[in-house]
Amino acid sequence: MKVQKILLIQTAFIGDVILGTAVIEKIHKYYPEAKIDFLVRKGNEGLLENHPLLNEVLIWNKQEQKKKNMFRMIRRIRQNRYDAVVNMQRFFATGLMTAFSHAPQRIGFKKNPLAFLFSKKVAYGYGDNIHEVDRVLALVAHFTDGQRNRPKLYPSQAQFDKVAPYKQHTPYLCMAPTSVWFTKQFLQTRWIELLKAIEQKYDTPPQVYLLGAPGDKEACEQIITQSNYPKIQNLAGELSLLESAALMKDAQMNYVNDSAPMHLASSQNAPVCTIYCSTTPHFGYGPLSENSTIVQVKDLDCRPCGLHGHKECPKGHFDCANKIEMRELLEVLN
Repeated sequence: MKVQKILLIQTAFIGDVILGTAVIEKIHKYYPEAKIDFLVRKGNEGLLENHPLLNEVLIWNKQEQKKKNMFRMIRRIRQNRYDAVVNMQRFFATGLMTAFSHAPQRIGFKKNPLAFLFSKKVAYGYGDNIHEVDRVLALVAHFTDGQRNRPKLYPSQAQFDKVAPYKQHTPYLCMAPTSVWFTKQFLQTRWIELLKAIEQKYDTPPQVYLLGAPGDKEACEQIITQSNYPKIQNLAGELSLLESAALMKDAQMNYVNDSAPMHLASSQNAPVCTIYCSTTPHFGYGPLSENSTIVQVKDLDCRPCGLHGHKECPKGHFDCANKIEMRELLEVLN
């Protein structure tokens, strides 16, 4: 197979893009001279900033004039004359981009509605031991191999330098307490409980940094105020995604929900403790760091209650968060 110029397509959410970087690593390993481009939705391009293995990042604005911009992108893809286009999604729009790319190799999942126009169709795998990384790597297995490798992001030296002052307070913990989906996130009261338990565990409590987007700043501030934890700083909205990844890399532990910060930790092989509430790692989006722990309530008939979670608990009790044992969260610090 001719592999000189390849386009990878992943225009979904932050975590999906991070996991998709495993494909960049795999292709570069087998074809180090190949030019690899990556297509993302506008807003996610910062994840791939200064990525040393990428030739170009293409940006599709899905929020404004979505269809018009989609057809503009199709024209651009055609002009770039790719040898292969690898579509990591199962949806119509990216299927259209792939099908009409004019690339000799048009690779995607059989579940894509336009898969009949692809030159190579791959089954979308399910199973307890199948991770999303395994699924996307399966798209290129016929010209690489079938082995799993971790996703990887590349914070710049300037980004590491920005977070260096925070790392002077060692040891330190990072916590990302929020999520776009309410039932995916550990309850605010329970984060406060965790902080108080950590304070009681140590004679000298470790520094804690709260991470998140600008919209998470108020929630993080409430956690700080109500916990009275002695050494804690609200960094929500203060760091970019890559700067957050750079800080997480050297943390004693990163406490996260089933959300993007978990994948940031995986991209740095950083220690991570993922708290699963309404969702489950069996969906295939668990942590991939060597030092990773999953904490969840296993015996709930109502769990999982959906793929992405809900704005509120459908049952009203939120037992998937309330029944998490604090002991399990503290054990990862031993």
